[in-house]
Amino acid sequence: MANPQRLTARPDGALAHDIGTAQRLKSIFSGSVGNMIEYYDWYVYSAFSLYFAKAFFPGGSQTVQLLNTAAIFAVGFIMRPIGGWLMGLYADRKGRKAALLVSVLAMCVGSLIIGLTPGYATIGVAAPILLVGARLLQGLSLGGEYASSATYLCEMAGKKSRGFYSSFLFATLSLGQLLAMGVLVLLQQVFLTTAQLEDWGWRIPFLIGAAGAGIAVYLRRNMQETASFEQRSAAPRRRGAFAELLRHRRECLIVAGLTLGGTVAFYAYTTYMQKYLVNTVGMTKSTATLISAATLIGFVLVQPLFGALSDRIGRRPLLIAFGVLGSVATVPIFTALGRAGSPLEAFALIMAALLIVALYSSVSAVVKAELFPVEIRALGVGLPYALTVSLFGGTAEYIALWTKSIGHESWFYFYVSACILVSLLCYVWMPDTRDSSRIDQD
Repeated sequence: MANPQRLTARPDGALAHDIGTAQRLKSIFSGSVGNMIEYYDWYVYSAFSLYFAKAFFPGGSQTVQLLNTAAIFAVGFIMRPIGGWLMGLYADRKGRKAALLVSVLAMCVGSLIIGLTPGYATIGVAAPILLVGARLLQGLSLGGEYASSATYLCEMAGKKSRGFYSSFLFATLSLGQLLAMGVLVLLQQVFLTTAQLEDWGWRIPFLIGAAGAGIAVYLRRNMQETASFEQRSAAPRRRGAFAELLRHRRECLIVAGLTLGGTVAFYAYTTYMQKYLVNTVGMTKSTATLISAATLIGFVLVQPLFGALSDRIGRRPLLIAFGVLGSVATVPIFTALGRAGSPLEAFALIMAALLIVALYSSVSAVVKAELFPVEIRALGVGLPYALTVSLFGGTAEYIALWTKSIGHESWFYFYVSACILVSLLCYVWMPDTRDSSRIDQD
């Protein structure tokens, strides 16, 4: 519900939101930190799967064990469209702040389940069943988190800096992944042996994530609701959410199209890359982790730079640049990476790929939010995005491992390139949302 104490009457009779720059920045910070913790919890699974795979799936080769954990990683994506749907509806009815609180609590419970579940040797088939259940809950949380966070950051930011501030969604998303990598590096290099990590040490990061969710809850309780939502919540609702969403079918197709190539490329060069360096290039687990962490740092740093650039030149030029470069360079980069002779060479190749991906990731949130009116913005952002990520991003790692298992790993390189090419067609066809933003019409 809207808080009337935050609304003041303008001369034209409408409601205005009284919020200063300091409160705006504090709210953006709180939303971003919570987003980082959520994605830390999500990516810890992938970062530590090399260590806990045997605990839940004791039989088979390393590739088979990784296939099993990757399959559950993909299963978690099944819930993301449901999360985008339910939490999008909730955010559009009860507020962005309320939805962000619910999503982080769900992620906390999922991390606790994984961190405390005994292995297959202790409780048998119940272990992987509980693992699946926890990932389903985390997928539900993450589907709602993206919809609510993207909407919140874009509505809270000013018109001239919307691309800059919204880029922190992917920056904190990647920081969450980087934090997961950092915990792994510390445990690998400082505190635990490989045997200890495989035995019980892999549980530590999941428990850290559950504790971090408590911090996110505290921060989000003190966030300011956005002006767009509070003004809209005071007005009568004309029709149901789905009836309204169906009036924006073109915008939903744009969200799906612009997401397709970006999500496949992102997961190929981040979550899958650690396994690729170990399983294909032949590097040690610790070296692969260090390379992945180092490239993620560079990826995080360029997000606000590209976001700010989009405020000057528009969103569409960056998306087209990603589409062209990604379509042309993906196969050569993967081919060269598979033959990399040193960690430095591998770092340079992955960094080049992630710089290309950053052209998409830095503006993806703001483009989606600028397409929809306030009454269905969270739902419009969350549902088509989550469906696309579930179908293509969530299965990218599994497809990569499957093509390797049948002896045709290069097929995956062409698959990534083809997905980006499809998105390029969408970028060429779509309008530049900086110049036609629906947020400016709230």
